[in-house]
Amino acid sequence: MTLIKNSRDFKNLKRKLDYHYKFFDKNQISPDPLEFPHKFKSEPDVEISAFVSSVFAYGNIKQIIASLKKIHSILGDSPYDFVLNFNSDINPFESVNHRFYRQADVFALFKILNFVCLNYGSLKKFFLLYYFPNTENLKDSMEFFSNNLKNLACRLNLLTKGVKFMFPSPSSGSACKRINLFLRWMVRKDDLDFGLWNEIKPSQLIIPVDIHIATIARELRLTKRKNISWKMAEEITQNLKLFNPTDPIKYDFALCHIGARKMNF
Repeated sequence: MTLIKNSRDFKNLKRKLDYHYKFFDKNQISPDPLEFPHKFKSEPDVEISAFVSSVFAYGNIKQIIASLKKIHSILGDSPYDFVLNFNSDINPFESVNHRFYRQADVFALFKILNFVCLNYGSLKKFFLLYYFPNTENLKDSMEFFSNNLKNLACRLNLLTKGVKFMFPSPSSGSACKRINLFLRWMVRKDDLDFGLWNEIKPSQLIIPVDIHIATIARELRLTKRKNISWKMAEEITQNLKLFNPTDPIKYDFALCHIGARKMNF
């Protein structure tokens, strides 16, 4: 239930949300991990770049951008082709360390992606194996997606602590920010998001909650929860649905960057 007290507050907040949504267009994309998949034109390349970029989307933004620059310089002109042909016994990611991730974790990620792309064709097809179109949100689908990736890592003898961190599950209570971010990029369609997974309804998306989203959501009375969690993400999303029932997560980029850039809402 909304924490907004009256219709005047509601109308004022909707006006500001829509204003900031329009302001934060593609010209405002940097610095953000989303800028990397925008460098590619083919859908398979965009999908792989987006997934990798979301996996590394935690920590200081300067560190995120630096790590993704290193990785994309290795991936070259076609991330999808790189993944399809990734069978090297030599780890090309020896220069990549990102907070909890070590070189072995990054190597494992690409071995997993190689298996998925060779056997399923794409991450989209892998995700859609357990997509439930009639559920309110993607919680159950995400649970299967993460667990299937971890099970695959286990089968390939690649399940490190870093890999477990890459694929969180809603059932653990995690807000699953990075997977929700990837899904936003793939499902929504506008100047920023790609809309490549049009089998999925944008209304099923859950907002990717980090410290910036949590802080501004509390200020805007979109949540009363103190701790970042899956329940907080669901609560914020439910309240945003009051402003846009079919596409509540359209406001995510603007809200995040207002917080990250310390702007006034």
